[in-house]
Amino acid sequence: MTRRGYRGIPINTSKNTHETVLDLLLLGEGGSNRDRVVVDVPCGAGAFLQRLRDSGFTRVVGVDIVDQLAIEHASFAKGDMDLRLEIEDGSVDSLVCIDGIEHLRRPFDFIAEVRRVLRVGGEVILSTPNISSLRSRLRWLLTGHHHKCPAPLDERNPNPLHHINMISFPELRYLLHSNGFRIDMVTANRCKPIAFVSSPLALPAYLATWWTYRRESRRTDSGHLADEVRRVIFSRDILFGETCIIRARKLVDPSM
Repeated sequence: MTRRGYRGIPINTSKNTHETVLDLLLLGEGGSNRDRVVVDVPCGAGAFLQRLRDSGFTRVVGVDIVDQLAIEHASFAKGDMDLRLEIEDGSVDSLVCIDGIEHLRRPFDFIAEVRRVLRVGGEVILSTPNISSLRSRLRWLLTGHHHKCPAPLDERNPNPLHHINMISFPELRYLLHSNGFRIDMVTANRCKPIAFVSSPLALPAYLATWWTYRRESRRTDSGHLADEVRRVIFSRDILFGETCIIRARKLVDPSM
């Protein structure tokens, strides 16, 4: 979804996603430090880079597989998110990935790279279409396709913009927590009124999820984990949000 939403610069994400991600950066642990190193990958035409600069951030780096910047920006590096990034170990304070991870063939490798380049305590902020929403689950039930990927992808013309790896919240949590991160914030860009049409599904979905998690956690002794995940996926933002936005921090000890 490409739109012109910030100073005429094309934005390839849903409405209010950039604003919400910026708020997380400003309200986070290092929010008052505008001199920290912030990497935006994939940076696209540079709308979020420009927003960062306009907000006072002075050390901003854009990374993308091709240079399609519509702004003047000296700190740009070409990089394939499925491969090693040309960024030094532990040199980044905050890494932002807006609607990028669903395009990757190797999301686990990308998160491992994010861990490598972030300093200890550094943050990653990810956004991705919220396929855990009731609206998306209903679309999947009826059509076999999730919201934001409503029809078959054109395999005759593979495109980096294709959503080849849609990821639910429980999968994103596993991806991050198994790679030495801990999530400290889960939110959404917005809850559109049409999303609440699916609200009658909330109670049966909760009961089915509670029963399944309870049965499986008894078998695997993972009740606390199941409770944490269930609380998030039945929050308002995940049930009805359009885009899932997560902030997580790199731990000192990955086993924590």
